[in-house]
Amino acid sequence: MTEILNYFFHPLPNAIMTGLLGLSVIYWLLTFISGDFLGDLDVGLDVDSDLDADGEVADPSVFSKLLAFINIGKVPIMLVISTFKFIAWLLTIASSMFWNIASWGMKSVLILIPIFIITFLLTRFATKPFVKIYKAMGYSGEDKHDLIGRIAVMRSSIQNDTIGNAELVILNDVIKVMVKSKTGEPIEYDAEVMLVDESADKKFYWVTPEINLNNVV
Repeated sequence: MTEILNYFFHPLPNAIMTGLLGLSVIYWLLTFISGDFLGDLDVGLDVDSDLDADGEVADPSVFSKLLAFINIGKVPIMLVISTFKFIAWLLTIASSMFWNIASWGMKSVLILIPIFIITFLLTRFATKPFVKIYKAMGYSGEDKHDLIGRIAVMRSSIQNDTIGNAELVILNDVIKVMVKSKTGEPIEYDAEVMLVDESADKKFYWVTPEINLNNVV
């Protein structure tokens, strides 16, 4: 038993993963105590398509594709992270049992690189059962905020029928939205706009320049 416990903290990669897993255990204990064990445990992450500087719709970023690969968006991110840590922890402990990693010294942390790659692939399959569970619960990712009437900041220039990118902050969450000028008038980068309506296909919001002292005078 003592030998097994020793593996939890020796060599260094084991100690790192045991510490990270311990943080997740504390999180889940607090979540369980708060009564939100299977509730919305997500944080704001945008895994949708991005827009380029000219306002054209771009392919999803590599980062977004990686998040989608391990089912983030279909399963709360904290559950995915905890699953990742647990699998990586098991693989790290197993590697130290079968190979003399302790003899590598500080270089033993390099074992985490292949372990993380393998864990990333395994996490996709390990979280698939949760996808079905949360789908049955009606989970659809981040709660949808009512954005109509809110002020956003342009992150690209738009005019006429050009679709651009704007962002706004709600409860510390940065939300990116696709926007189009309601009147077709030019709206410059970094300008403040008001979201006045949503398109019929739900793909973008109609915006108008926000009227304030800076653009009235």
